[in-house]
Amino acid sequence: MQQDPVDGMIAVMKTVLLLAQDQIGQGDPELGQKILATLLRKAPGAFPELETIALMHGGVRLACEGSPTLVELAQLHEQGVDVLCCGTCLDHYGLSPAVGQVSDMDTILREIERAEKVVRL
Repeated sequence: MQQDPVDGMIAVMKTVLLLAQDQIGQGDPELGQKILATLLRKAPGAFPELETIALMHGGVRLACEGSPTLVELAQLHEQGVDVLCCGTCLDHYGLSPAVGQVSDMDTILREIERAEKVVRL
């Protein structure tokens, strides 16, 4: 959040969350996925202006059937957060999203450009 110097109001920054893998950190995938699920559950409180989650590379697995974070992503999507899945990445892995939409790099880059804050995990 940033305070507006003119009126003193606190402005909330439009945020994009960029996920390029299906877990947080290296090592034990089960632990990394558990931590990521917790982060997604708590994201609305930490990022009140979270507008978009962009999934690339292995991160596209998060939006597909069998993902341990599918429920959390679906809840965020229902709350109005756009979930953009890289179409090239989905094709590479032979996947289709159960939540969100298939997107392209141009759209993802536009969202990043519009954002006041980009969080990459």
